[in-house]
Amino acid sequence: MWIFGWRGPSGFSARSTAEEVTQGIDGTGLTAIVTGASSGIGMETARVLALRGVHVVMAVRNVDAGRSVKEAILKERPSAKIDVMELDLISMASVWKFASDYQSSALPLNLLINNAGVMACPFMLSPDNIELQFATNHIGHFLLTNLLLETMKKTSQESNREGRIVIVSSEGHRFAYREGIRFDKINSESEYSSIQAYGQSKLANILHANELARRLKEEGVQITANSLHPGAITTNLLRHHSILNVLASSLGRLFLKNVQQGAATTCYVALHSQVKGVSGEYFMDSNKAKASSLAQDAELAKKLWDFSISLVRPK
Repeated sequence: MWIFGWRGPSGFSARSTAEEVTQGIDGTGLTAIVTGASSGIGMETARVLALRGVHVVMAVRNVDAGRSVKEAILKERPSAKIDVMELDLISMASVWKFASDYQSSALPLNLLINNAGVMACPFMLSPDNIELQFATNHIGHFLLTNLLLETMKKTSQESNREGRIVIVSSEGHRFAYREGIRFDKINSESEYSSIQAYGQSKLANILHANELARRLKEEGVQITANSLHPGAITTNLLRHHSILNVLASSLGRLFLKNVQQGAATTCYVALHSQVKGVSGEYFMDSNKAKASSLAQDAELAKKLWDFSISLVRPK
């Protein structure tokens, strides 16, 4: 981890902000979807991409909150191109509707930033009867990516520009259950651990990116897929853990990133020329990093892909 301002090979560190890592980059002509763009690092990601000329589609659960963010960005940059669309990743029906509406809009798609998520919440099932963290953090994004992939391929082919899929994971993937993904116990309430279930969903994010990258390379399309750890940040993800929330609020200035720093790696992987052609990698502090051995398990990634397909397939 490039801490205390130590710069890694990219020239950036944990202290670098999203504006700094995209300084001088012109994103004009690019269109990006950012999930969870109404708060936290998703909001900052949307803001900075818009500042760089990217047409940003904010995919948000709370449309009113999304519109407020849009208005704030337009005040800062009146020429910004921003749309707000409703997406609730907890529900596959909502994901299907979002994808259908997006395709109907005829907008191109160069960048898909799978950012939204929940963390360490009490045991709950999604409307599709899947454990909430796995459903929101992995399955919702897995389905969204699959549904929009043809649009990305078409955009890449017609524009001859590289498409990029950026999946926000976490170093929390190291705290997954011992076996990694509990395929046969995803919905087991009796064996549920909120932290380990979170780790499982974040491990799934990296495995998803890796297997997707492999498939895209095999197909020979000009689209990359990478995952990342944004850093330890004080956001509303901690709302389900009051003690952690209090500690984060009191010690955050000393040990945690602010939102501007937290969005840096996402914006770096989405826009920087250093990442051109790079796929199937894990990033942290705007530099390549090494994920856990489970996260690098190609067979586990393939098994997760097949399992995820079985869950999202229309019944």
